Amino acid sequence: MDKWKVVQNVGYLTGNAEFIWEEFVEPYKWMMAQMGNRLSNYVGEYLTWLWTERPDLRRSGHLAKGEQGVLIKVEIDDEDVLLSDFQAWHIVLNYDYMSLNVDEVDQDYSDEEIRKSWELIFELEKLKDSEGWGGLLHLQGVTGEIRASQMKIVKTFIAR
Repeated sequence: MDKWKVVQNVGYLTGNAEFIWEEFVEPYKWMMAQMGNRLSNYVGEYLTWLWTERPDLRRSGHLAKGEQGVLIKVEIDDEDVLLSDFQAWHIVLNYDYMSLNVDEVDQDYSDEEIRKSWELIFELEKLKDSEGWGGLLHLQGVTGEIRASQMKIVKTFIAR
C-alpha cells in the first residue's frame, strides 16, 4: 500500500529496482533493452507488469493472506506495451535456451545464442502454433509508466 500512496502523490506508476530479486536483475535489464528496441515511447523506466486479462487475486501467488492490495484497470495504447507469454518469460528468468522445438532444448548453446533465443517470447503466433507450447498462451505485458489518467478502475482489497 505504500507504493499506492506514492502513485497517488506523483500521479503515475512505474516499476522499482528495489523490488527485483537479485537473480532476476539481468533478465529485467534484458527486457528493458527489448522495450527500448521495440517501443518507440519507452524511455528506460523500470518494468511495470500488466495482465491482459484480470487475474484471480484470490489465488495464492499474488499476495499473502490478509495483505492489502490494489487492483488497477488501465487503458494503454498498444504501442506502449510489450506483450509476451508468462511461461515463456520464465525461460528468460531461468537463463535457459528458448525453443519452439523440444529436440533443441538439451543442446549446448553460447550465451549469445541463448540471449538471441529469448526473443521468441514475443513471437506469440509462433508460440501458439508450436507443439511445444500447446497452443495456450498466458499473455502478460510490460510498460514503462502508467499515468493516473490511464487508470480507469482502482479497487483496494484484502487478500483471502
